[in-house]
Amino acid sequence: MVKRQGATAAELQRDPYLDALRAGALLVVVLGHWVATLPRVENGTLVDTEHILDVWAPAGFFTWLVQVVPLFIFVSAAVSSEGVRQRLRSGQAHAHWWAGRALGLARPTVTYMAVLVTIVGIAAFTGGEILGPLNNSLTVHLWFLLTLLGVQALLPLSIRADERWGLKAVVGLILMVAAVDLIRALPAAPRELAGLGGLVTDKHDLFAWINGVAVWLVPQQLGIAWWNGRFKGRAAGFTLLLLGVVWLGLSVASGYPVSMVNGNLGGDTNLLPPTLAFLGVMWLQIGAALVFEDPIRGFLKRRRLGRWMAVFGALGLQLYLWHKFAELPATWLGVRLGLPIDTGMPGEEGFWVGRLGWIALCTLIVAPLMLAVLAIERRRVRDIPQATSPTAIIAGGAALLIGLAASLGLGAYPGALIGLLGVAAASYMLRAHPKA
Repeated sequence: MVKRQGATAAELQRDPYLDALRAGALLVVVLGHWVATLPRVENGTLVDTEHILDVWAPAGFFTWLVQVVPLFIFVSAAVSSEGVRQRLRSGQAHAHWWAGRALGLARPTVTYMAVLVTIVGIAAFTGGEILGPLNNSLTVHLWFLLTLLGVQALLPLSIRADERWGLKAVVGLILMVAAVDLIRALPAAPRELAGLGGLVTDKHDLFAWINGVAVWLVPQQLGIAWWNGRFKGRAAGFTLLLLGVVWLGLSVASGYPVSMVNGNLGGDTNLLPPTLAFLGVMWLQIGAALVFEDPIRGFLKRRRLGRWMAVFGALGLQLYLWHKFAELPATWLGVRLGLPIDTGMPGEEGFWVGRLGWIALCTLIVAPLMLAVLAIERRRVRDIPQATSPTAIIAGGAALLIGLAASLGLGAYPGALIGLLGVAAASYMLRAHPKA
């Protein structure tokens, strides 16, 4: 990876390899979410939905590969860092740029929330047999938007840390994460460090959410460092891959949960809040990005796929928002037509074949859904100036974060209505309003 001095933000965002990383990560997320949702049907009625992690312990190991949010943040930091650095040097406020990013997320999310509110309203009259079991599944993925906006607000700090300390800034963050886990564990003797993970996740302290910032800043700091050429090449990639395998193995051996996706809030989880073990998936993903960079770049160039990667990347937010919604009509259609969407339990005959059928059904639904959404989005005015007033940016950002958090915590009902109000308010406040 070679840093291009003086490149604009638009030029950086069109790097075909980075577009390919985002596209690949997005497909992993979409397929992973669909595989993880297990509809349960009895006598032709949807009675529940289960998560594969709750019924099949080995699924936790697969989360080491499908928990790709760190890769998204890594790539986002890489493509954004040079533009942010140039704006800081020219004296432009970072908040103005962040407002534009937040506005870009808020506008399509308003449409998603409005549809959810409509579905909730319809369910009030129809009984909500399908909506009920899928209630939280329709909003659970919004946590990524919260995380991304949060770390992007701190990009200037990460850039200054890279300029001053280089990779030492990454080491500092890792030590901070380790310190928080050690304080959570409070081992009474050195021998108890062998069971560190069990001690960390045995209880929950509010200060542990310091790692909700520190952990997510690690891939951002690494993305900036990578773009600046502080580490690169296959040797570094294989080193990180090996580090990731050893890191995760030792983490599980010390009692940390295997899964890197979900868990009980503040309980037996590596994500809520993030733990030291969670860093292992970052080493794996970033290591793989370095190892495969040259062959994938060559493939994209030979096949002239750069433009297609850019198009797919431009559709990424829409697909991310709507892929979980596709489970709702897919379930309704499966129940009404008597399709085998309930494929039993992992290990039972036909389970994985049934999962392929479920994925095919979700794909069948999401394709026209995306076409309809894109038709709506094309009617929007594309380039809207963002707010420059600090008061408007703070108020709009707060409304957006509150709306997303309410939808995430409460599910489609009643969270979607609160989310719609918050996100719509943000969409209004984060745009410029020229004086008449």
